[in-house]
Amino acid sequence: MFKFDWKRIGMTAGLSLTLLAAGCGSDGGSSDSGGESGSDGESSGKANYGEEINYEITGIEAGAGVVAASQDAVEKYDSLAGWEVSTSSSGAMATALGEAIDNEEPIVVTGWTPHWKFAEYDLKYLEDPQGVFGDAEEIKTMVKTGLKDEKPNAYKILDQFQWETSQMEEVMLEIQNGADPAEAAKNWVSNNEDAVSSWTEGTEEVDGKEVELVYVNWDSEIASTNVVAEVMKEQGFEVTATPLDNGPMWEAVANGEADGMVAAWLPATHGSQFEKYGEQVEDLGANLEGAKIGLVVPEYMDVDSIEDLQAAE
Repeated sequence: MFKFDWKRIGMTAGLSLTLLAAGCGSDGGSSDSGGESGSDGESSGKANYGEEINYEITGIEAGAGVVAASQDAVEKYDSLAGWEVSTSSSGAMATALGEAIDNEEPIVVTGWTPHWKFAEYDLKYLEDPQGVFGDAEEIKTMVKTGLKDEKPNAYKILDQFQWETSQMEEVMLEIQNGADPAEAAKNWVSNNEDAVSSWTEGTEEVDGKEVELVYVNWDSEIASTNVVAEVMKEQGFEVTATPLDNGPMWEAVANGEADGMVAAWLPATHGSQFEKYGEQVEDLGANLEGAKIGLVVPEYMDVDSIEDLQAAE
């Protein structure tokens, strides 16, 4: 099946569910320095959340686009002077977010939409006046060159796959509530025949043709990849879906070791990977529009902008 040199590429272990949530803020003082006068919580009249959480933004895996953007925000916003972005795993960050909300404590995390966390918790993105996190993103489908000739029916399904944020979040929430990803995908496919028929329109059933999909082990991509895999299985394909880190995922498609992915976040999150591998893959366009990355906090925190937090003293 897969012909990866695993020591070279490094397969992401397991199918652990991931959560990406983000938040960050700074003080809303009116000084020209963009928050310097608000480094004192008393002078700004706002709680010094930074002090409470040790001036730390809870991040996910090092190398993720939202982590890099958060580190950039720390450099650019005076209100984040002295802050740090901690990196761990998406699962660890999910746990930290849930524990903070259970205790109604402040937390600032890196996050994105679509994600089930916005259905589960009352969260908000912090405004980003300097535009560090960019505009809305698209999740795009990338396939290896030559797939259209080699596996035309698989190519057409991938090319026609497109859905809405709310649809993706249905699958993610079912997985978060304990369902196996493949079972959640199967349930969604059986309950959404109209959408599925639009993806398979004009294709023919096959008899065990192998298809290799790759994805980054994020909740959104676990959901989308399992749904596409289930649709392909119903069309007679034998599908293998392999979780990889960001770089190896792009490399696998670029090198033809995988047939495709529905997990390319652009232009920001996977911008560096697209710059490196974009000319070696075929871009089939967006399968979901309106995706977003940024800093997210619980709604109960009295901050609305990155500039509403205070710099470290």
